[in-house]
Amino acid sequence: MSQVKQNDTVKVHYTGKLTDGQVFDSSVERGEPIEFTLGQGQLIPGFEKGLIDMKVNEKKTINIPKEEAYGEPKAELIQEVEKSQLPDELKPEVGMPLVSKTPDGREINLTVTEVKDASIVVDANHPLAGKDLVFDLEVVEIK
Repeated sequence: MSQVKQNDTVKVHYTGKLTDGQVFDSSVERGEPIEFTLGQGQLIPGFEKGLIDMKVNEKKTINIPKEEAYGEPKAELIQEVEKSQLPDELKPEVGMPLVSKTPDGREINLTVTEVKDASIVVDANHPLAGKDLVFDLEVVEIK
């Protein structure tokens, strides 16, 4: 029986959890496994590494340290923005997701982390930066 190796295209069911057991994402609940090719950098390194040598229908749980997930939060991705630069209809609240466009048209996902009188603080770090992750994996298909 074949095993997952670098550059294989695979279909995988997964449930991603924090180390306290809180689920943050699951293909099982959506009913569709994800399909991707290993080695193209589409997923975090620890996820891909955990799939190597797995067989079809094999299940396992892997622990991914933050260094192989989204890394440490970067201070330079936290910025203060004057409320005067925000759309008038926007009423910022802590935890609110925002999207900013760069001059070249790229979209950056932000999270409001603090609301002050004249400004807000936004964080462009991935919400899972700085966290160790746990994934339950099941290989559904190796193409």
